[in-house]
Amino acid sequence: MQELHGNPFGTHRVLEPVGVLPQPALRIDNDLTKLYDNEILCDVKTLNVDSASFTQIKDEAGGDIEKIKEIMFGIVGRFGKHKNPVTGSGGMFIGTVRRIGSALKGKIDLNEGDRIASLVSLSLTPLKIEEILQVHKNIDQVDIRGQAVLFESGIWAKLPDDMDDKLALAVLDVAGAPAQTARLVRPGQRVLIIGASGKSGLLCAYVAKKYAGVTGQIIGTTTSDNGLEWLKTVPFIDDAFKVDATDAVTTYEKVKEITKGHMADVVISCVSRPDCEMGAILPCREDGTVYFFSMATSFTKAALGAEGVGKDVTMLIGNGYTRDHAKIALEFVRESAYIRETYEKKYIGK
Repeated sequence: MQELHGNPFGTHRVLEPVGVLPQPALRIDNDLTKLYDNEILCDVKTLNVDSASFTQIKDEAGGDIEKIKEIMFGIVGRFGKHKNPVTGSGGMFIGTVRRIGSALKGKIDLNEGDRIASLVSLSLTPLKIEEILQVHKNIDQVDIRGQAVLFESGIWAKLPDDMDDKLALAVLDVAGAPAQTARLVRPGQRVLIIGASGKSGLLCAYVAKKYAGVTGQIIGTTTSDNGLEWLKTVPFIDDAFKVDATDAVTTYEKVKEITKGHMADVVISCVSRPDCEMGAILPCREDGTVYFFSMATSFTKAALGAEGVGKDVTMLIGNGYTRDHAKIALEFVRESAYIRETYEKKYIGK
C-alpha cells in the first residue's frame, strides 16, 4: 500500500470545495485503500452520534431502525463522512488502531492494536461503513463494521482499562462540557442547567455543584414528568422544574421565582433541539454567562435574540475540545459513584 504525505489538517482529502478544511467541506475522500504517511487508520467498533444529529435522524426516520440505518449509510455515501446535512454535526467513534503512518510512528504515544476513542468530530473524519450491526437509539450509539482515518492534527484518547468501552464513549462524547463547566463556575454561584436529565447535562450539574459549593445553587430543567421526579432525587441538584426549553418566558419566570429575582449567574444549555437559544439567555442575569453545549444552537438566533431583549451576557460556543478534557471528564466519573452508576445503568445496562 503506497503512502503519500498529507496535509496535517486533512485538506488533502477534501474533494469539494477544494481548499477548505475537512469539517466545513461538502465532500471528502473516504477511499481508505489510499493511505497517507501522516494518517492513522482505525477499525471502528461503535459510532457515538452527536445528540442533535441523532435526534434529527430519529425524527426523520420516525424511530424506525432500518430507516435510521438507511439515512446513516446515505450520509456517509454522499459526503465521505458522517456530517448530518441538517444539523451540520457528527459525533465520534471508538475502535482499534490498524495502521499508523510512517511519518507518525515513534512520534506519538500510540501503537497499532491500541483501543482508542476519537476526540474529533465525525463531521470531518473520513469514514467507511461496511455494515451497521446494531442501533442503540436510546443512547445515540451505533455498532458498525467499518474504518475511519484520523489526521495528524486529530486528537484521540486511549480507552481506559477501568471502565466499559460504551461507558467511556458516552463520557468522552461530552468531555468538553464538564471541563468547560469547571472553568466557568465559581463558589456561591447560581447555575441553571437546561436539559439536566441528559448525558451532558447531568455531568455538568455534578461539576457545577462541585465548584459552586454548598453556598451555590444548581437548578436543573427537564421536559418530562418522569425526568422531573428523577431530578428531584439527584443529590447535587438543588432545584428542578419541568419546561419546554423553547418556552423562554416560562423558563425566565421559573428561574426568577427559584432564585428570588437574582437570576442565574451561569446558564449551561445541553438540549439537543433547535429554538432553545432564548430559553437560555433570558434567565441569565446581566453580565452573566451562557454556555451553549449543543450543536442544535443557532448562534445567529442567540446573538440577535440577546440584542432584541437587551441582554448583556457573555455567550460561549460549546467547544468540544478543552485542554485535557478527556482525562478531566473520566476522572469526574471515577470520583462520583452516583454519576458512574447512573451512566452504567443507562449505557451498558448494569
